[in-house]
Amino acid sequence: MTHPTYLAFDLGASGGRAVLGTLEGDRMRTDVVHRFTTPIVEEGGHLFWNLDGLWAELTRGLALAREAAPALRSLSVDSWAVDYVPLDARGDPLGRPYCYRDARTAGVMVRAFETLPAEALYAHTGIQFLPFNTVFQLLADRDHDPKGMQAVDHYLPIADYFNARFGGRTAVEVSMASTTQLMDVRTKQWAGPVFEAFGLDAGRWPAIVPSGTRLGSVTDSPDAEVVASCSHDTGAAVAAAPAAGDRPWAFVSSGTWSLLGLERAEPLLTPAAREAGFTHEAGVDGTIRFLKNLTGLWALQECVREWGDADWATLEREARAAPAGSALVDLEDPRFLARGGMAERLRAWCREHGQPVPESRGQLVRVILESIAHSYRKAVDDLRRVTGQRPEVLHVFGGGSQNRLLCQFAADACAMTVVAGPAEATALGNLLVQARTMGDLREGLTIRDVAARSSALEVFTPTLQSD
Repeated sequence: MTHPTYLAFDLGASGGRAVLGTLEGDRMRTDVVHRFTTPIVEEGGHLFWNLDGLWAELTRGLALAREAAPALRSLSVDSWAVDYVPLDARGDPLGRPYCYRDARTAGVMVRAFETLPAEALYAHTGIQFLPFNTVFQLLADRDHDPKGMQAVDHYLPIADYFNARFGGRTAVEVSMASTTQLMDVRTKQWAGPVFEAFGLDAGRWPAIVPSGTRLGSVTDSPDAEVVASCSHDTGAAVAAAPAAGDRPWAFVSSGTWSLLGLERAEPLLTPAAREAGFTHEAGVDGTIRFLKNLTGLWALQECVREWGDADWATLEREARAAPAGSALVDLEDPRFLARGGMAERLRAWCREHGQPVPESRGQLVRVILESIAHSYRKAVDDLRRVTGQRPEVLHVFGGGSQNRLLCQFAADACAMTVVAGPAEATALGNLLVQARTMGDLREGLTIRDVAARSSALEVFTPTLQSD
């Protein structure tokens, strides 16, 4: 019997992968057929994504997938949020898209609140205020290049752009649309009052479609379809959370960023939620991901990049040997957003705040990981306070779930059981939404059923008493 196959392109800010999924009854077997570094361009003092470089990697991934599975059923692209491609009427890019770490948005958010107060913006969109949110990037574009902005026919988020380039129709999938701070959290349509307040044109944003929408046939491969699974990588990852539901649970999608929260059926647009920095992102099947965006492994990734030849096994051994609890750094400090000089910036923060300065690599790695775990604890405390819900299990998935030291620190800091895995949760969720969309999941079998049966999970229990 031939098992149906699907292709997920999972684009992260640091790296991407093409993952072939084969549905074998109640399990999804995954095989990474291509990995690549996400190409970024530094030019004229700005940071851009290299679209042509990314497209070359995606087409290479599709070719390799076709070699392994000629009867491919469908494909779908997911990516990070907030960034977008400006396009002309033919759908061709009008230049490279900015990277969200570009400095052009400095000060824009504060000025925007003079036009539309934070309370009103949150009431419409339910989105956490981050300086690089799509709405603030658009305002920065208007300030820096108004003529260029006028030339734009329409915009597409990164993943939706590539879905269209593969042959799908032009659309914005709802999980991605929700992250722009331009979508109404209740109606899941573009928020007209927000566009009007800022003088932006909602007509330049294509229609919002639900997760699991068929977009059309893959160009030159009419037997395979392009599916808008969950275009936002966190949406795809949470769809594949291997949660049984027998105990209240929260999640962390752990990678460059850590997204910590829980699922809700309705928005919670209270002042307490806004002030605590909780966001409402659309999930599969009409759910809401009520979460906080936290700095994840970014600082560690940057340090490793600076160190060059450091392998994780060595760094973990050095970190385990370093003393516990020597310093805790606030990784949400804006100084840690930019690339370069991360190790020294971390040490400078410790000096400025009267904390022990980590000198060795192992000390610095441990400080970063313990600081991430501490941010989890604070977020869980806020979650309980704001919602009144008390999760007992923390599902950690994504690349960070492979960091056993971080998982143990998280269990200790949060005084909760941590279930780690799957590492490729985003790709798995992407694949499973495709499989369901194509009608291939047998009746009564849910995405999470298959995710749990397809994943190797590891459980971490607290070893320290949380104070």
